[in-house]
Amino acid sequence: MPGNRWDLADLAAPADRAERSVSVVVTHFEQPVQLARTLDALARQTRWPTQVVVADDGSAEPPSVPTGVELVRQPDRGFRAAAARNLGAARCRGDLLVFLDADTSPEPEFLELITALPARLPELLAVGRRRHVDLSATAGPVLLPEPRWLAEAYERSGDLLRADEGSYRFVISAVLACSRWWFEELGGFDETFEAYGGEDWDLAHRSWTRGGLVAHVPGAVAWHDGPDAGLAPRKHAGSGTDSATLETAAVARRVSAPGAAYRGLLLGTHDLVVTSSDDLGRRELSITLDGLLAACPRTVVRLAPHQAAWFDADPRITAYDEFCWRSDVARLHLHLHAGAVGDPGAWTRVVTALDDQCDLATVHVTGDGILLAELRDLRLHRRVERWAARRDRSDLLRKATLASDLHAVVDTSLQAWLGGWA
Repeated sequence: MPGNRWDLADLAAPADRAERSVSVVVTHFEQPVQLARTLDALARQTRWPTQVVVADDGSAEPPSVPTGVELVRQPDRGFRAAAARNLGAARCRGDLLVFLDADTSPEPEFLELITALPARLPELLAVGRRRHVDLSATAGPVLLPEPRWLAEAYERSGDLLRADEGSYRFVISAVLACSRWWFEELGGFDETFEAYGGEDWDLAHRSWTRGGLVAHVPGAVAWHDGPDAGLAPRKHAGSGTDSATLETAAVARRVSAPGAAYRGLLLGTHDLVVTSSDDLGRRELSITLDGLLAACPRTVVRLAPHQAAWFDADPRITAYDEFCWRSDVARLHLHLHAGAVGDPGAWTRVVTALDDQCDLATVHVTGDGILLAELRDLRLHRRVERWAARRDRSDLLRKATLASDLHAVVDTSLQAWLGGWA
């Protein structure tokens, strides 16, 4: 599947492909009334689930579940929804996993609609539409507003058809579906999240960088009992720090995408990994890396051992030691063929050349008429390599050329570069 083109999937595929078994994980903590409502809604689905597992995050008393519904529990050690979801998923037998929260009750066609794409595209995360209602009002249910920013993002992106590296923000674990195979490939949710929010964004980011697809299914509606948690500021117990700050910091340590990661602090994962031809000398590399790292300070550089020794005091630069760039956690890989000199703006234009180009795999970067570097979108290369044993999909690795504002180092001296007259 090129880029994120899930719209090319054949939703009329034969039943032996499309009718995958479905396991539903319902995350719960001290919500017995809401849980009963959600389990009742699951019993009324147009597509019957193979299995329903309630994952309890340490309620004081075990929740009551109907016959046929499985219950798994973990001790109460604070908010650990990520660990609870993983615990529930580990019990699942279905080909497809659907995640719901106890306070989020699905409409009758929810399972049928949200599993249609993952049944055909095993690397896809499908997110449904979570609407909000106050069910506690004595006069009857009161419709509550949806997050406007989220609705606008879905509309702007064509229900995430035009997703990019920042679209992880539009994935909600309370209305989420994927194949069990892909969930296990990703390693599930990060259980080190121990405060509200962020674990779904982290999972979506890892899925994207591994070459996964993402889609919003607006017809797959589930109703959340209460307002969106982001509408009101929240304090983290015992810290005096608002939960939004804690959530943002937790995401920044795990998500390398622009808009989530720190700009200068060397915290968290990296978005760009740089390698170099082994024959580049100390002068060329010193000039090139000094300019590049000034523009992109959180970049990681992997060099041949003799090259890395020249920069051993910089923690961002290490020897590759049989390093394989395809296995790195980064989203982008820049390989230097020649020394290049340019201001931070020129380097920024190079490393962002693949942004908003989810079907473009490689950009050849030229300057002064020669090839200076290659920028690769690792997510597309990873996807092609994952299926290489079954079929040759190198046709998906589309290439382009960028005539950059960089110049070949040639005779530029390090003194001239540092002195500002290069």
